[in-house]
Amino acid sequence: HWLVKSEPDVWSWDRQVAAGPEGTFWDGVRNHSAKLNLMAMRRGDMAFFYHSNEGKEIVGIVEVIREAY
Repeated sequence: HWLVKSEPDVWSWDRQVAAGPEGTFWDGVRNHSAKLNLMAMRRGDMAFFYHSNEGKEIVGIVEVIREAY
């Protein structure tokens, strides 16, 4: 339902996995449309995790565990 992207040198899939079930917050979003999409995400929504710049591929699937705050 969603696509979230990160540059692997900023936040990689390996770091996402290492965050475990507690997860982490998603910050550094400068694009207004992207911010609105993050705010529309609801707990339990699923998202493709995409590596931009390097690799340019979907590397995993994540679950939204907390709504925007």
